Amino acid sequence: MSRRARRTAAAAGTAALLFLLASIAQAEPLTLAKAIDIALTNNPRTRTTYLQARAAEAALGSAKSAYLPEIDLNATAGRVRNSTQAATNSFAPSVALSYLLFDFGGREAEVEQARQTLAAANLFHDQAIQDVILATEQTYYSYLDAKALLAAQEATVRERRTSLDAAEARHNAGVATIADVLQARTALSQSELDRESIEGQLRTIEGTFATVLGSPVTTRYEFGDLPLDIPAQSVTSQVEELITRATSGRPDLAATRAEAERAGARVREVRSAYLPSFVVNSTAGRTIASGGRSFTPYSAVVAMNFPVFTGFRNRHDIREAQIEADLAKENVRSLEQQVGLQVWTSYYSLQTATQRLTTAKDLLASATQSADVARDRYKEGVGNILDVLTAQSALASARAQEVQARADWFLSVAQLAHDTGTLTQEENTK
Repeated sequence: MSRRARRTAAAAGTAALLFLLASIAQAEPLTLAKAIDIALTNNPRTRTTYLQARAAEAALGSAKSAYLPEIDLNATAGRVRNSTQAATNSFAPSVALSYLLFDFGGREAEVEQARQTLAAANLFHDQAIQDVILATEQTYYSYLDAKALLAAQEATVRERRTSLDAAEARHNAGVATIADVLQARTALSQSELDRESIEGQLRTIEGTFATVLGSPVTTRYEFGDLPLDIPAQSVTSQVEELITRATSGRPDLAATRAEAERAGARVREVRSAYLPSFVVNSTAGRTIASGGRSFTPYSAVVAMNFPVFTGFRNRHDIREAQIEADLAKENVRSLEQQVGLQVWTSYYSLQTATQRLTTAKDLLASATQSADVARDRYKEGVGNILDVLTAQSALASARAQEVQARADWFLSVAQLAHDTGTLTQEENTK
């Protein structure tokens, strides 16, 4: 199968990673789907795991060659002279055949190890694809989050500047003290400093995003905006069901199980190495000497090899292989527990993120009204600058929390889809 065909098949198997995100249309050229396609094509990790899988495939083919005979073609040519005979020339081509008849399952165990190694390599490649998709989603929405936070902070800067203008106007009119002006100016400077910090974070995320996509860190991409309307569909499947799906469908867990199977095959191989093996060896050739003399030597034998005593090495080798097999089984059990915890955590993180969407919007609406009232009261001379600045601080915080709630929802969706590996929109959302 070609690289593109394998990547397409694997991506189709992880389509759940976009089970809610796919419904969000991006206005700018670089959509999430396009970003994922670029990442899967350019990210070094997917290429590395693909090559590792192809190497394992070649190793399997090499292991299967043990079922076929080995044939060697040999030839010698020389000139011999000793003290009693005249010099003679000789030419002796020959063919040698060797074939393993039976070895108590050692050959089958070697092939099984190679087969499980290939299965694990393919599954690790699938997992790498899912990990790259998740990393792309995380950096993509982190950028949109920072971009929206920057826009919110710029709105705060404008409001702070308006408050400063109002304080200066009241001070010039003699109805406010210089303290109002200084407090408003301090608040404006602080908001400008916060804006500069967010801008720096945005530049950092740009570099991270380019790296995830496998592009030079200086590559710039055009993004849309974080969607305002979130299709906050709830996951209808119970968390226990999602954990069951994850333990049966996660590629990394399946790869770990394949490694455990490989370790079991290794035990069988080591045991067979200390049992009899039977091999057919056959040679046939023709020797042509000076003077036209020639003869045809040949042989055919069945050889048995039985290591009767190895200094107790067999006992220790078998024990080592068995312990490694037990360790591989424990790795499977440990990863199963980790997968369950990951699904549990991401499931309730999504539940929380969904609830925060409504709460954050309500908070923003209340903070906006409070800031408007405080500003109007100050302009009318019945309020003070501290009330205005406090309300504006609360509004700035509400804006940031509302933006973060939207971004967190997208990130939670992506994380849950990654942790389960099998979610689909049709089956699990409404």
